[in-house]
Amino acid sequence: MTRLAILGSTGSVGQQALDVVRALRDEFEVVALAAGGNAALLAAQAREFAPAALYARPGRDADALRAEGRAAWEPLEAMATRDDVDLVLVATSGLAALPATIAALRAGKPVAIANKETLVVGGPAVRAALDAGLARGAELRPVDSEHSAIWQCLWGEAPESVERLTLTASGGAFRDFDAARLEAVTAEQALAHPTWKMGTKVTVDSATLFNKGLEAIEARWLFDVPLDRVEVLQHRESVVHSMVTFRDGSVKAQLGEPDMRLPIQVALTYPRRGAAKPAPALDLARRGSLTFGTVDAKRFPALGIAIEAGRRADTSAAAVSGADEAAVAHFLAGRIRFTEIARLLAQALEAHTPQRTDGLEALLAAEAWGRRFVDERVAAGVR
Repeated sequence: MTRLAILGSTGSVGQQALDVVRALRDEFEVVALAAGGNAALLAAQAREFAPAALYARPGRDADALRAEGRAAWEPLEAMATRDDVDLVLVATSGLAALPATIAALRAGKPVAIANKETLVVGGPAVRAALDAGLARGAELRPVDSEHSAIWQCLWGEAPESVERLTLTASGGAFRDFDAARLEAVTAEQALAHPTWKMGTKVTVDSATLFNKGLEAIEARWLFDVPLDRVEVLQHRESVVHSMVTFRDGSVKAQLGEPDMRLPIQVALTYPRRGAAKPAPALDLARRGSLTFGTVDAKRFPALGIAIEAGRRADTSAAAVSGADEAAVAHFLAGRIRFTEIARLLAQALEAHTPQRTDGLEALLAAEAWGRRFVDERVAAGVR
């Protein structure tokens, strides 16, 4: 039995992870569950899986759940380093689980990670924690479909044989919009992703393609490959999840129907493949054809801004990540236009005073600076 701690159990990835656990009941025991604000759903999960430890953000529902005394009430770092936890799944949003991720790795725990901000903001600190815990069994297992695809393509391959990583992008809700139409799009339109069902923040990031820039930065930390050897290719069908080109010219790709439960299961059952089939089988004959193309950088400038921030190898990526958190929130609230998200990101990147550091405190400070920068610009009407 693999004993799991799931941080972010009530979010989209967390709920799908529990679907995987239900299909493989004889292989997993849920030891700890943590949620942000949905304490009612956490309570239902606790009744079903009877974990030894729970956490929810303080509030009336969380207090009621705590009063039931169903389990120990533990902070995320304590939960992620429990002696009875074999694997930690980080499926939270934002930076809530960054310290817990670092603590788990330093303690020698394998961490399956589905959280972009953890690596984009804290990449240097996370990598240092991984190095510190390697001898005791620490691992980083990617859960995002694109990174899972690359990871699977790299199994059994020598690192020096890798020439290039290719991340695929569906193009998001506005892949067929010209620049003029993008000026007037609404939050409701941005949240209508053509392929995936995700949280609001990542869905808007998919519409700007900022998420692909974040994924390129993540790939740099996950696979120790320089950013100039990571590319993005538009692929509407989201069937080829990513590819690896090797120095002899060979290319490996991982394919599957767009369903997050499959990469979740791969991360949870590694190094073997689970017996369950959590996603529909891919029928290429029914699909007929798959299409690929380059990304229009002029229509989607946020992609280039994110990659440039990551290329600088300092606190710039953390600052731009924070700026995007604030900008997306303002867009969803109707305070700024869709196209102003990228403009604010560019301004934040230009205004930021970077530091070269792997210290978590400086990285978190840069992320907070990015949020404040955008909030102040929007409040002042300057964008």
